[in-house]
Amino acid sequence: MSLIDLLTGNTGNQVAEQAENKFGISRNQVIALLAVAAPLIISYLRNKSQDSNEAEALNNALDKDHDGSILDDVSQADARQTEGGSILSHIFGGDKQNVENQLSQNTGISIDKIGPILSMLAPVIMGYIGREKQQNNVGAGGLGDLLGGILGNASNQAQAQQSSPLNDILGSVLGGGQSQSSGNPLNDILGSVLGGGGQQKQQGGGGLGDILGSFLGGK
Repeated sequence: MSLIDLLTGNTGNQVAEQAENKFGISRNQVIALLAVAAPLIISYLRNKSQDSNEAEALNNALDKDHDGSILDDVSQADARQTEGGSILSHIFGGDKQNVENQLSQNTGISIDKIGPILSMLAPVIMGYIGREKQQNNVGAGGLGDLLGGILGNASNQAQAQQSSPLNDILGSVLGGGQSQSSGNPLNDILGSVLGGGGQQKQQGGGGLGDILGSFLGGK
């Protein structure tokens, strides 16, 4: 299953419905948030996995806690919200508050809800990575390539699908910042993460705002 299939298929829609019912926000806003958060999380993990110790820790976490079963029972997302918060704190570190602020501004989801919703989404994204890891029989040493491949495949698929419901959702929720370039909001998000993620992250904490600003049309 590709990343875009995850976002646009039953899993993405079921998680969005849960969040809509729990937090009283638009399902389209949740899907848009998932579409932005998923490649951002994967990009951060890809960068972390360049360190052998981080790669081993991620590999162990995926084997132990993220076998992909959550994709078959997304009701787990709500129950694992606390765990999701811990996942995000580890992935983003000191950038976490900045991430939440930027995503809140650009999706219109209030700052008091953005963290809890992201915490619901994180175990789903990790479950997706864990399932891809299992299906491709990848160990710690191959995680960077696996994660890069997920992003690359999603970018290629977005290019091939210039018009799609997900692009429409992203365009309407995130505004016109993306459509001014390629006309494909999802492709612009993925392209900027792929093109700038690694380089920006090496700059430390200041890199995140640049990444988010570039693909969200941020302030």
